[in-house]
Amino acid sequence: MKKRLLDVIFASEKRKDVLLFLQDGPKEMDTLLELLDTTRHSLLPQTKILKEHHLIFQHDDTYELTKLGKLIVEKMVPLLNNTELFDEDIDYWGTHDFGFIPPHLLERINELGNCQIIEPCLNELYELNNKFQQEIIRSDSFHLITQITHHNFPELFAEMIENNVEIYDIISQDLFDSLLANRYTDFKKIIENELVHIYVHPMDIDFMYIGYNDHNLMLSLLTINGEFDNKYLLCEGSGTLQWGKEVFDYYLENSTPITEL
Repeated sequence: MKKRLLDVIFASEKRKDVLLFLQDGPKEMDTLLELLDTTRHSLLPQTKILKEHHLIFQHDDTYELTKLGKLIVEKMVPLLNNTELFDEDIDYWGTHDFGFIPPHLLERINELGNCQIIEPCLNELYELNNKFQQEIIRSDSFHLITQITHHNFPELFAEMIENNVEIYDIISQDLFDSLLANRYTDFKKIIENELVHIYVHPMDIDFMYIGYNDHNLMLSLLTINGEFDNKYLLCEGSGTLQWGKEVFDYYLENSTPITEL
């Protein structure tokens, strides 16, 4: 009796890895043995199962994915990449809400890259992450989507402007109303600078903030109960900034630019 495909693929690390290694083309047995750091005696039973289930075929001593195998592996890779991201901090992801991410970007959430959970101490709760701030200053641009602002935001903006950083900031309607009511003079001065581009998003922003510079991305999620959590993610990797840009563009579509008060 044949095994179920899920068991064939995931019940054995060797079988899973053989499929992944064959994704970029045929491999000889000796190459697979070297990549898997295993013996022929150990690997042959696993390749036999993969052949019996029509996921790979063999010619001479070379193995290759079948059309079915290629289809399966194409779907495996995003799943494995996503689970790898979540495995790093499963307790954080499992207790926080990331439902605000549009489906096409949620499928690619692994592109966030290497993410580190930062839990600031009490006296750093209202300070911008120092590494992230320094990376902003040496960037050409800074993008932010937020429903909160730092108490010293005029100084932060002034430092960015002084270093010729182009600023693109999408804020919630509640934050916009609060800034008008409580920080009008500071806010007006910022908006009038040609390096600053402010937009108001009319609908709820179901996270605290997402910001990225030319080097890394910072993301603060609400808990699944909608509560604030002082922990946040600092992420970097080859696809991190493109992923952040696409989230920003998604929210920008429904946002209104503010050019004057």
